[in-house]
Amino acid sequence: MKQKIFAFAKNNIYAGGEFAGTLSAARRALRPCGGQDILTSTARSGRAILRWGQGLAGFAIVSMLTFLGLLAITFFIGRVVPIDPVLSVVGDRATQEQYDAARVAMGLDRPLVMQFFSYVGDVFQGDLGRSVSTNRPVVSDLARVFPATLEMATLGILIGVILGVPMGVWAAARQGTWVDQIIRVFALLGYSVPAFWLGLVGLAVFYAGLGWVAGPGRVDIFYDGLIDPVTGLLLVDSLLVGDTEVFWNALSHLVLPAAILGFFSLAYIARMTRSFMLDQLSQEFITTARVKGVPEWKVIWVHGFKPIRVPLITVIGLSYAALLEGSVMIETVFSWPGIGNYLTVALLNADMNAVLGSTLVIGAVFIFINKISDVLYRVLDPRSL
Repeated sequence: MKQKIFAFAKNNIYAGGEFAGTLSAARRALRPCGGQDILTSTARSGRAILRWGQGLAGFAIVSMLTFLGLLAITFFIGRVVPIDPVLSVVGDRATQEQYDAARVAMGLDRPLVMQFFSYVGDVFQGDLGRSVSTNRPVVSDLARVFPATLEMATLGILIGVILGVPMGVWAAARQGTWVDQIIRVFALLGYSVPAFWLGLVGLAVFYAGLGWVAGPGRVDIFYDGLIDPVTGLLLVDSLLVGDTEVFWNALSHLVLPAAILGFFSLAYIARMTRSFMLDQLSQEFITTARVKGVPEWKVIWVHGFKPIRVPLITVIGLSYAALLEGSVMIETVFSWPGIGNYLTVALLNADMNAVLGSTLVIGAVFIFINKISDVLYRVLDPRSL
């Protein structure tokens, strides 16, 4: 049937009759019925699946190599620092025999390369050693303290994104006006004000003075231990069991440190958003849209803001990771039982297992957030596939 149609169309084309061009029409008519379009679509789908598979494999390989590099760096730094892990275990009053026995038991008498491979094997089995400070496995300690930091940093980044992105866009759209100047000064304060000073001032004003928020700690002593940890996030766990009293008490403790963290992330996000938007608003397609009479809000939020979403993902991801690992001062000021406070105590006690474990967790968070950013790139911009 297909050969007959092509022969008929070909004869009419050569004859120059009224059916000239029928060959192309016949080809187009035949394609939906199992022709070239279906084959092309199938091939395109196959190539897309292949690209996603290659991307997933590349994601796994790069993540694994990065994590192995992180393991090597943390291990060798932990061995060259002037801290004796054996002495921190047995104490400075131990005899030489006790010291030597502990050193052999910890495997520190073996060559450094063998120690490293043993350390890598233990890490992949979920064994980060035992903390000297708490006398518990480091994994258990990190599972207990990390959700507290995650909860505070998540609320902080939400504040930073919800306020910082509109402020940056607004400042760029009103470049040179008093609005732009106020936002720039406000963002500059976020870079220059020390975190510990702002935390102390916040406690003095909003807790001791006005009484708007609760004081240090994650929850009042009366409510401590009432909620069995499920996710480790106290706000979520209290809602899961329906205890709104604990929820509001935990939120009153969380709001001030999270707001301070949000202020620092807001400063960075607002400045970077303003910079990206200024570059976009100076492009010729923006001028063309304005000349055509496109509403200003659409020029800014559709034509101007849409192209900056991909670089903005990187800014937000790095800011979130920085909040997770850089909240040591805030956690110390507010006595927040998070990973920053845990790491500080471990450093003061020369607890190298806890220090290395905390460093690995923070590094893994950076790797994970960066890879999630890569995935979001492909969702927002399919051209990056």
